[in-house]
Amino acid sequence: MKFIDTAHIRVRGGDGGAGCVSFRREKFVPKGGPDGGNGGRGGNVILRGNKQLNTLLDYRYRTAYRAERGQHGMGSRKTGASGAQTTLEVPLGTLVRDAQTGRILGELLHHGEKITVAEGGRGGRGNAEFASPTNQAPRRYEPGRPGEEREIELELKLLADVGLVGLPNAGKSTLISTISSARPKIADYPFTTLVPNLGIVRVDLGMSFVVADIPGLIEGAHEGKGLGLQFLRHIERTSVLAFLLDVTRQRLREDYRVLTSELRLFNRQLLSKPRIVVLTKMDALEEPLRVRLSRTRFGSSPVVSISAVSGEGIPDLVRLLWGSVSTARAREG
Repeated sequence: MKFIDTAHIRVRGGDGGAGCVSFRREKFVPKGGPDGGNGGRGGNVILRGNKQLNTLLDYRYRTAYRAERGQHGMGSRKTGASGAQTTLEVPLGTLVRDAQTGRILGELLHHGEKITVAEGGRGGRGNAEFASPTNQAPRRYEPGRPGEEREIELELKLLADVGLVGLPNAGKSTLISTISSARPKIADYPFTTLVPNLGIVRVDLGMSFVVADIPGLIEGAHEGKGLGLQFLRHIERTSVLAFLLDVTRQRLREDYRVLTSELRLFNRQLLSKPRIVVLTKMDALEEPLRVRLSRTRFGSSPVVSISAVSGEGIPDLVRLLWGSVSTARAREG
């Protein structure tokens, strides 16, 4: 399935039904009073979070949605039926924004959570509502109010505990396929990962966390170079960041500087998240160089050396990630 993480759609609530002009007509009441009922309310347009979805693809093909209008009022003071609401299913993690004002209307983070994005119009009053001592046979009624109409932007941000951050070909896809059941495309060239991948890492019974494999960043990613700007948003909701550095490049500090710089320029708050530095592809180096590089320090961040191919350091990394995720979850309540 194609991964789509943004969409722009137009929504409109149903129009309200018109009020009715009617007078009682009974066999022994030749001059019955007004009994026109009110129109029904138009339906709302609602967004609902659905944990079974992982893309906004459907909203690229159809971009306009409208709820049902309310029925018109009827005689005998019968109010018209309200219009049916239109419910649009979206993936969890969808941010909803008014396209004209930029105002955030809400976020759908839980299965079944709902946001009303366009309200239906109120039904018009029938002539029975206008009766008075001085006007006992009014022929006045109100048309229904039009439904609310707006353009909205949908932006999907993946919900994950850990975000894997690294330059292209740093070993993120290999790592996520090793520690979880995710099976991303893996090859020895940049930008193999074209869409974010999610994997569930099971630590023990009842203990698990979700890892997001974010496509590789390059210098200038915050300005849209490479694939960075397209996917940096997915890091924002993670609790812990794992910086993957390819030891075969032997440019650990420079690569680390590029990653931290791009995150800071995109959203400074990202650097306040707990981070773990992961030195990847250790199996490709001779022992003396492995020892020297493994002693590299990056501030106060924990450092773990791994080889996703041989399994070296993987259990230590999983325990370290789980500890950071558990701490973050406890802090968030």
